[in-house]
Amino acid sequence: MSYPHCNHPPARRGAGFSLIELMIVVAVIAILAAIAVPSYMKYTIRTHRTAAESCLSEYANYMERYYTTNMRYDQDTAGTALTLPTLGCKTDTASEYNYQFASGEPTQTTFNVQAVPIGNQLAKDTQCGTLSINQTGQRTASGTDPTSCW
Repeated sequence: MSYPHCNHPPARRGAGFSLIELMIVVAVIAILAAIAVPSYMKYTIRTHRTAAESCLSEYANYMERYYTTNMRYDQDTAGTALTLPTLGCKTDTASEYNYQFASGEPTQTTFNVQAVPIGNQLAKDTQCGTLSINQTGQRTASGTDPTSCW
């Protein structure tokens, strides 16, 4: 096809996106990521904490069954000292929490089981820190705002 009055064919818009359009899309994705990532991190920290709380409740139930059988928390009727068993929940949360008895526990009439955060949970969950439960069902946390942890 020939164009007698000009030396060029008519300008045609190329297929694809312009640089401006691409930069707008990148900016929108960056804004969404800036909002979503912190929310997701808070959610995962809270989810791990809830799993640890459930596990502590399972340990408290175990300790009460142990007491019912042996009439004491610290040893069985043969005199063998109690060690904290590995429950399924402990295995499920092993990358976020270590479970242990508090120092000096258990005694004949008391126990205090702790969930001590490790790794990323330790670094990110300053609000609650170490969670614990004792023989009376008292739940505590060692963090900066323990009132909202349980």
